[in-house]
Amino acid sequence: MTMKLIPYFVMAGNANEAIEFYQEALGGKLEYKQTFGEMPENPEFPLPEEAKSLVSHATVKFGETDVMFSDSFPGQPHQSGNQVTLCISIDSKEKAEHIFNALKEGGQVSMPLQETFFSPAYAIVVDKFGITFQIYTEKAMSGS
Repeated sequence: MTMKLIPYFVMAGNANEAIEFYQEALGGKLEYKQTFGEMPENPEFPLPEEAKSLVSHATVKFGETDVMFSDSFPGQPHQSGNQVTLCISIDSKEKAEHIFNALKEGGQVSMPLQETFFSPAYAIVVDKFGITFQIYTEKAMSGS
């Protein structure tokens, strides 16, 4: 089993600016970036035109450390204090379920553990101490 804890910065519509700032200030290298407009469309949640250029997910490497970024999903509240989360990146759905169940005890589930287009098991949970965790299960590589 492989597991990493990755800082995840959730921005209020200025993720592109933050990515550029931190790359310059800390010598980071953009590894991946996707906008909300590049995601598969969901007819149940139409995306406002002005949100299509916002960052849905990005990864910047600083030395040996990855930091992930996104803008708040359109319509989701954003306030200072909740913009930094820890993303637990793991390669096992079973371990993701175990971690999710442990963290939700006395906490609050923001998004139940479920399959998404980008992960076979993804969830967001605020633990009993008020720390927000994203649980991200990596997709199995083909041929494994």
